[in-house]
Order: sequence, then structure tokens, then C-alpha cells
Amino acid sequence: MLPRRSRARPAWLLAPLAGLALLGAVWFAAGLILESDSRYGAFTGFAPVPALGAFIDLLRSGEAWRASAPSLARVGQGLLYAFIAGAPLGLLVGSLPLVERALQPPFQLLRMISPLAWMPVAVLSFPSWDGAIVFLIAAAAVWPILFSTAAGVKRVDPVWLTLARNLGAGPLGTLRAVVIPAVLQDILTGLRLALGVAWIVLVPAEYLGVTSGLGYAINDARDTLSYDRLAALVLLIGLIGYALDSLLGRLAACARWIPAT
Repeated sequence: MLPRRSRARPAWLLAPLAGLALLGAVWFAAGLILESDSRYGAFTGFAPVPALGAFIDLLRSGEAWRASAPSLARVGQGLLYAFIAGAPLGLLVGSLPLVERALQPPFQLLRMISPLAWMPVAVLSFPSWDGAIVFLIAAAAVWPILFSTAAGVKRVDPVWLTLARNLGAGPLGTLRAVVIPAVLQDILTGLRLALGVAWIVLVPAEYLGVTSGLGYAINDARDTLSYDRLAALVLLIGLIGYALDSLLGRLAACARWIPAT
């Protein structure tokens, strides 16, 4: 008789496919509803057949890459700035309880403000639309990185810190040799969460005055009533986001640190 894990492995591998099949079935059913009701005749482009046809056209024409490249660049810059600000602050907040007590209220207050609420400030503060969009993405992405890093620091085993000090490591040496390796998985998990937030903020942020990117393409498809192209762009956004999330998820899974004994 096969072990229980061996018997369960096919089901484990097929479960994601079953979930995608369920999503496809819901999409197909929604398309049939749109096609059967004359009130929604203008929106039949959202159905799977026209949407997938438009998606293939996006790939063939190169428009998928032309729309995605500026958006990926903006998200990358926003995440970089969020990481530069959030990771060190997370290390500080997680290491010093008094600092955490002082900064927790303002951080929580700022975190609860929608990043898009900063849009007028961003437009006035930055000389370019790209700069304003990158700022909005960074403002949304910094908090998951900060809080995940701080939570990871607080979970570091005090025995490791004591051992590092007994071996002669100073604060910076302990940080470099123990704390950062121990919380790397938490940092990457925070970055993964930040990516999800940034990817959601990206499209409305690109409704600003830029003439490139996925958000601009979505807005253009809506204005021209090209609903099949709009649905194809939504599918493209989901696929790119899923791929990026999976990549960061794998990196986070590989970053688990076990100290030498």
C-alpha cells in the first residue's frame, strides 16, 4: 500500500489546476449571462472568447510588452524606495522597544491613509508624473516591509544574540551575522506583501498624466469601449502579478536561516 503522502501527492498537484478551472468556469458563465441579456450587450467583450482573442493579439503585436515595461519599471522603483526606507526602520523598531512604542502610533496612523489620498501632494511635489507614481507606490509598499521586518526581529531567539556577544560581536556585527540572516525570510515576505499592494495601486496611479503603462492602457481601452482589449489587459495584469508573487514566494521559502551549532 502506498504511503498516505504518496497517495495525496496527485491531489496536491492538481488542486491549483482545479482552482483555475473553477475560475474559468465562473468567467465562462458570466460571459454567457452578458451575451444573453441585451442590456449588457456592449460588455460582451468581457466574455472568455473575445477576451482571449484580444489577449493573443496583445502578445502578437508586442503591445503587452510595451504596456507592461513602464509599469514594471515604476513598480520596481517604488519597491526599491520602500525597501530602502522600510527594512532599516523595521530593524530599528524591532530591536528597540522604546522606539517601537514611540513610532507605533504615527506609523499606524499613516498606514491607514490610502496611498491614493497622497495623489495631490505627489503631483505638486514631483516634477514628473513618473516621480509622482513611484512615490505613491512606495507610500503603499513601505508598511508591509517595515512591519514584517520588525516582527521578524522580535522573534529572533535571544540565545543567538547572547552567543554572538559572547563571541565578541558588537552591535553591527550581531546585526550583520545574526539578525539580518534570521529575518531575511520575514523581509522577503514583507516585500511579497508590498508587491501585492503596489501592483493594486499601480493601475489607478497610472491614470495620472502618463501616456504609457498598464493603467494608461486600461483607461484607453475603457474610453474607446474596447472591452475585449480591456479584459485582455486585466488578464495580463493578473498573470504578471501572479508570476512576480510566485517568484518572491519561492525566494522567501529558500531564505529560511538555521544558525550553525
